[in-house]
Amino acid sequence: MKIGVPKEIKAYEYRVGLTPASVRELVSQGHEVLVEKGAATDIGFTDQAYRAAGASLADGPEPVFAAADMIVKVKEPQPAEITRLRRGQVLFTYLHLAADKVQTEGLMRSGATCIAYETVTDARGSLPLLAPMSEVAGRMSVQVGAHCLERRQGGAGVLLGGVPGVAPGRVVILGGGVSGSNAARMAMGLGAEVTVIDRSLARLMELDMQYGSRMRTLYATAEAIEHEVLPADLVIGAVLVPGAAAPKLVSREMVSRMRPGSVLVDIAIDQGGCFETSRPTSHDEPTYVEEGVVHYCVTNMPGAVARTSTLALTNATLPFVLAIAGKGWRRALQEDAHLGRGLNVHEGKVTHAAVARDLGLALTTAESVLA
Repeated sequence: MKIGVPKEIKAYEYRVGLTPASVRELVSQGHEVLVEKGAATDIGFTDQAYRAAGASLADGPEPVFAAADMIVKVKEPQPAEITRLRRGQVLFTYLHLAADKVQTEGLMRSGATCIAYETVTDARGSLPLLAPMSEVAGRMSVQVGAHCLERRQGGAGVLLGGVPGVAPGRVVILGGGVSGSNAARMAMGLGAEVTVIDRSLARLMELDMQYGSRMRTLYATAEAIEHEVLPADLVIGAVLVPGAAAPKLVSREMVSRMRPGSVLVDIAIDQGGCFETSRPTSHDEPTYVEEGVVHYCVTNMPGAVARTSTLALTNATLPFVLAIAGKGWRRALQEDAHLGRGLNVHEGKVTHAAVARDLGLALTTAESVLA
């Protein structure tokens, strides 16, 4: 199979779909890889390294999209990239379609077969291709939240860890999954007072067994969320409904009653965000103030630490890339039901139930496509 790796063009996105080590694995199994020149030089993967791994290099994105049977990316395709996709071509990347009808309709018009990292599952019901970036985003959320709490950044001037004689900051994390638990780990490491709220008692029990009295855990009810969010210094939104839009757990009215200079970090913003006041931001302008509260809602948080993120992501995606390239997309998805759940759009039809429901579009099941 011919596999294309274009340079990411979303603002301040430096990650790349395949590393030179990934390319070497694919080439060793007889596949051709075409990489756009300069695709990863910003994070230390040179064109020479890709060439040494067996890749061919292309001047610009056009020859990559034109020649490839499968495009491997990181972020959702931008409008210019969607126009380069074609029927019969496979796109393997993050899509987050449930909150983006414009992108979904563009992919439908392209006729391409679009497989989303974020809806691929595993035998435990987890999301193995979302987990590495959730780990990064969770750990980053406390780092950026602590920075936003500085007075110069519009925050209340709170040091999360406190000092002797001064109470530490209060961190509330909505969601105890991969990103939430990683956020909790970082916040506790800084010495903050940490509360995790989740609707899964089993997950809360796991966190309690792991961290004990260092962390407070609460079952998610409207009352519990309101009681904890209002006095918090930093609230991290880490909820996830696979493939679907994130639920709005914190209303504008609730935000308006928070202490001025408090901070909200919305990790769920790729899926529409879990705060009613959230709207997408970018790394060049990551924050805004709404109702007196600082909001950090960057849609590609892991892009800020792009080398670490790329290595973590490609460790997870490479086995699936090899399967699709070696078997063809249809057989690979037929033989692996977990990979099959990644199919979101095929030849103009939406094939993921949550995406179709949230966007009000007709559903053609993935099972019927693969039958």
